[in-house]
Amino acid sequence: MPSITLQDVCVDLPIYNSRGRSLKSAILAQTVGGGLADDRDQNVVVIRALNHVTLHLEHGSKVALIGANGAGKTTLLRVMGKIYPPTGGVADVVGRIACLTDLNVGMDPEATGYENIRMRGVLLGLTRQEIAKLVPDVAEFTELGEYLTLPIRCYSQGMMLRLAFGISTAIQPEIILLDEIIGVGDQAFAERARQRLNSLIEAASILVLASHNLHTISQFCSSAIWMSHGRVIDRGPAAEVLDRYENGVQPP
Repeated sequence: MPSITLQDVCVDLPIYNSRGRSLKSAILAQTVGGGLADDRDQNVVVIRALNHVTLHLEHGSKVALIGANGAGKTTLLRVMGKIYPPTGGVADVVGRIACLTDLNVGMDPEATGYENIRMRGVLLGLTRQEIAKLVPDVAEFTELGEYLTLPIRCYSQGMMLRLAFGISTAIQPEIILLDEIIGVGDQAFAERARQRLNSLIEAASILVLASHNLHTISQFCSSAIWMSHGRVIDRGPAAEVLDRYENGVQPP
């Protein structure tokens, strides 16, 4: 059964060769999610982006992550998606994951579109038979045609997003990790992408959505986690947590 279990998870992000330490440190501490975690090396500032986060999500969890910019929401999604390993604590994630926070992760600019589809299939843990089915599905959905035979460094940003989104959503994941609802391409394609994503969300076992859009949260999520400076400061039914968040009322 799909599940996400984080126990006392910390993530420290080193910032190398920083100059003007006092100003930069103060800015980074406000924008990355946490505070300064290590001041031993004169050439390194370490930012604690997640600070002792503990949570458990199981089948049926539809969770919104809320909080100000820099609260640690995207970092938390990347830990759940196995992009960032914890520097402290334990993260145990069971299930097939679609992490839609970093769509271009694992893409090789020198490889063709077709080659990138196959490589991403390998990274997703698919078998050869599953990858063989993946290729025509992505080609049809993205409508990139002959561009799929070219290196993706030739693509526009919109074409890159089409390809990455098409690959990431070509299989039904058990866990969906989403940083806002993605807008991809022109209006017609964006509508197709929205329908495809909605279908995946409805069928997923676990959804974790970081968003500032209250309508989107109300539509997809039944519970919410409020983050601030890399910590979980409140959690519960979405309507209740959103009400406290909007009114600036933190739990004791």
